[in-house]
Amino acid sequence: FSFSFTNPSLFMLLTLGLVLLVFYYVTKKGGGKSVPNAWQSLVELIYDFVPNPVNEQIGGLSVNVKQKFSPRILVTLTFLLFRNPQGIIPFSFTVTSHFLITLALSFSLFIGITLVGFQRNGLPFFSLLLPAGVPLSLAPFLVLLELIPHCFRALSSGIRLFANMMAGHSSVKILSGSAWTMLGMNPLFLLIGDLGLLVIVIALTGLELGVAILQAHVSTISICIYLNDAPNLH
Repeated sequence: FSFSFTNPSLFMLLTLGLVLLVFYYVTKKGGGKSVPNAWQSLVELIYDFVPNPVNEQIGGLSVNVKQKFSPRILVTLTFLLFRNPQGIIPFSFTVTSHFLITLALSFSLFIGITLVGFQRNGLPFFSLLLPAGVPLSLAPFLVLLELIPHCFRALSSGIRLFANMMAGHSSVKILSGSAWTMLGMNPLFLLIGDLGLLVIVIALTGLELGVAILQAHVSTISICIYLNDAPNLH
């Protein structure tokens, strides 16, 4: 087994340290201030965001039971919210642009949601794969059809996060390289083409920042939707 300390290991630890530092700074000395500063407002915004999708997307449970899922969802949201934008910083490393990292995250969430389903329903959890009122002769075919998309959830979240982060970073890198190449060909391109590419690169960087934040939001909503099937089945 290889236990090498790699770039993903380093930057995930840096993200963890940054999150703990921000939360410690906000909550030290018994809590925040009555008039919040910028950092406290950020933490409160993240904390207040999680209960809304939990209450809206997960049905059939009391509010107290729903909120038991909030800490786990908050961890995922906070990690992605702090980790994704850091990849835009020069000489940084985008952990979520590597499929094995996002696959491990989505697969662990899939296993956890499945365990929640078994915990709340027992063996009837398998009824999720067979809609009510289906003729017995069609049961094997429909179970297979339901099983494939259900298991694909373990891949879909990881693929979506990986593809969005990789595509945005690749676009910025290609256009930045083109701008540098055109600048070296002829100084005239500095006034004509290179300034146009510079504007496009800046716009794409802003778009990539928006995508990085949006993916944290989308992942949170997806977890809540998948969690809804665990206690409620069909």
